Amino acid sequence: MQDNKNPFSAILGKMIVTKEGKRLGFVKDITFEIRSGELISIVVKDATPYTRNLNLEKTSSNDLLIPYSSIIAIGDFVIVSEEDLI
Repeated sequence: MQDNKNPFSAILGKMIVTKEGKRLGFVKDITFEIRSGELISIVVKDATPYTRNLNLEKTSSNDLLIPYSSIIAIGDFVIVSEEDLI
């Protein structure tokens, strides 16, 4: 039986891009609901200037957050739907 789970460390540092290929930054951290384990968002590090065009939520330390619901796929890159970010 193959296990399709990826550890948290496998996602850290991956480049975040839109499905159109625009770079947004890299995965710094993730936020999740402690009780249910539900993923809420990805924290962005080294955000690109393109992210200024998006209406992204920020943490108290001014890091950008990408909602988990906008993630399309996670592989070599984290691919997100830009339409779900605006």
